Amino acid sequence: MARQPRSLSGKVVVITGGGRGIGAATAALLAQAGATVAIGDLDGTLAKETAASIGGPAMGRALDVTDHAAFDAFLDDVERELGPVDVLVNNAGIMPLNRIEAESASSTYAQVAVNVLAVIHGTKEFVRRTKARGGQGHVVNISSAAGRVPVAGGATYTGTKHAVSGFSNALHIEFKADRTPIDITAVHPAIVRTELSRGLKDNKGVSPVTPEQVAAAVVEALKHPRPNVYVPKSLGVATKTGALFPQRFGEWLNRVLGGERAALDAIDSPDRKDYESRVAQSAPAAEKERIA
Repeated sequence: MARQPRSLSGKVVVITGGGRGIGAATAALLAQAGATVAIGDLDGTLAKETAASIGGPAMGRALDVTDHAAFDAFLDDVERELGPVDVLVNNAGIMPLNRIEAESASSTYAQVAVNVLAVIHGTKEFVRRTKARGGQGHVVNISSAAGRVPVAGGATYTGTKHAVSGFSNALHIEFKADRTPIDITAVHPAIVRTELSRGLKDNKGVSPVTPEQVAAAVVEALKHPRPNVYVPKSLGVATKTGALFPQRFGEWLNRVLGGERAALDAIDSPDRKDYESRVAQSAPAAEKERIA
């Protein structure tokens, strides 16, 4: 017998990087499902505007996820204003593209700080708080298809998303072994039509998806918890099936389908100029302190 879907009505959900793209789409869909949403984004004004636009009880605040003390303070504010956090969606992430020898040290540091360390810290803090109050919870970590399939031209990004995927799946086992009442889900979207993917050519094997499709998958995973979600679902089938074949065959197929050069050819695309510039200017908190 199929289990009844979990209700999201009244649940307090924190979404990092929620001002735009996948985060904003997820916030809107969760609000429709009756959840109370708290949006954290590096752009505080955008976070507030997005929170105001989704309807229902919601809040938006400036949040640099690489500033761990600020992350904790943000969670304090949410608990004080909205109540205990039931769900954490670690969505904030960056994807600068470069050949590895051209990638600056600051870019490498930023990708690890935002895509990995912030996810680990946010998850740790959520688990600590949830256990302290004897509650139940759910962590959703937005990984990527790159967390399963390597992306040439985005080696560091690929490494960070593999880390998110491995971290999430290890915790899934840990929570089950300890009977911890916390679920964890890693979401692996294909190319998502946001500014992060501008300039990338479509892969003939997997269709690009919209932020709304990813948001729908997140909501579905919260209602019916499972450790890994692929968007589109066919990506999961392709990934699992591909693992059964020799690596050379996978590389050949990736080349034929256009995946081999999808990111490489986007490195100097004028369509990415604004995004790359914005990401380059958003140095992590620790890097800012070091420079100062």
